[in-house]
Amino acid sequence: MSWPTKVLFALTCALAVPAGLVRAQEKNPEKTAAAMVTPAAEKAIEDGLTFLAAHQQEDGSFGTGGYRGNVALCGLAGLAFLSSGSTPDRGPYGRQVSKCIDYLLLHTKESGFIVQPESAGYGPMYGHGYATLFLAECHGMSQRLGLRDKLTKAVALIVETQNKDGGWRYQPQRLDADISVTVTQVMALRAATNAGIHVPRETMDRCKDYVKKSQNPDGGFMYMVTGGESAFARSAAGVVALQSAAVYEGPEITKGLAYLMTFLPQADVPRQENYYYYGHYYAVQAMWHAGGENWNRWYPAIRDELIANQHHDGSWSDAISDDFATSMALLVLQTPNNYLPIFQR
Repeated sequence: MSWPTKVLFALTCALAVPAGLVRAQEKNPEKTAAAMVTPAAEKAIEDGLTFLAAHQQEDGSFGTGGYRGNVALCGLAGLAFLSSGSTPDRGPYGRQVSKCIDYLLLHTKESGFIVQPESAGYGPMYGHGYATLFLAECHGMSQRLGLRDKLTKAVALIVETQNKDGGWRYQPQRLDADISVTVTQVMALRAATNAGIHVPRETMDRCKDYVKKSQNPDGGFMYMVTGGESAFARSAAGVVALQSAAVYEGPEITKGLAYLMTFLPQADVPRQENYYYYGHYYAVQAMWHAGGENWNRWYPAIRDELIANQHHDGSWSDAISDDFATSMALLVLQTPNNYLPIFQR
């Protein structure tokens, strides 16, 4: 990627982030991105991006089988390209980013619901959350016709479907809620706020209360407030949900990070974690926003583990889709780039 493209993207992101957060970031003592993204990581990233670009369908979508055309996969792949520094129609993957935008806008209903019914599975609000997040990150970088109007409707749908407890579930209805779907919605709302789309303060406050009620005494998070044990992936999501709702410190964050650190990747400690890529997508964000020793220990560990698990064709594998696993792995590895507004401290 050319230096002018990197500068353009960095300036665009800076405009989308509150000045106070930028100043706080400048004071952070963490290792620089150049030091943490090693040559081996750079090669893994480039190979992964090449694989992902080659697997984008002509209509802009991703996925195979029952996930062919899933809007979550399209949103996540788009975020992976943005994380490399490309923007709509600019940079090595600018064309791929633009095709993702076009596909998601095409599948945004009049109600604001972003969905491809044939590939939505049982949890279409997952897709809506990731798709809305991606479009919000692209807002301000693209003059695509209809982008702001459809993004505004997508955000309004999230606000309108929040349930009485403050969370969200699989369908765009005010019924029950779980921590996994909730984090996708609150991240989309945070990105929309950064992009200048209005989100009611009470929506974020109610979400914050819901997530806090989902935390167990051990610092991890239960799946639903009705009760349940803690687990790695949902707990990483819980911490990021709080951070996305502007909770960066306090007992919930301290206990949540301590719980997650018990899952620090270690080469000599094999783990059979459910929802591996999903969990690490959120865990690296939690550590990035926490900064300090948590970040300095976590990123190199997951970086090296992902590099070791990458296939020769540049992909990573998951039962959902290789496109999904590759997008998630790329988002993890590229976190130190600090290009995505939603990831910026």
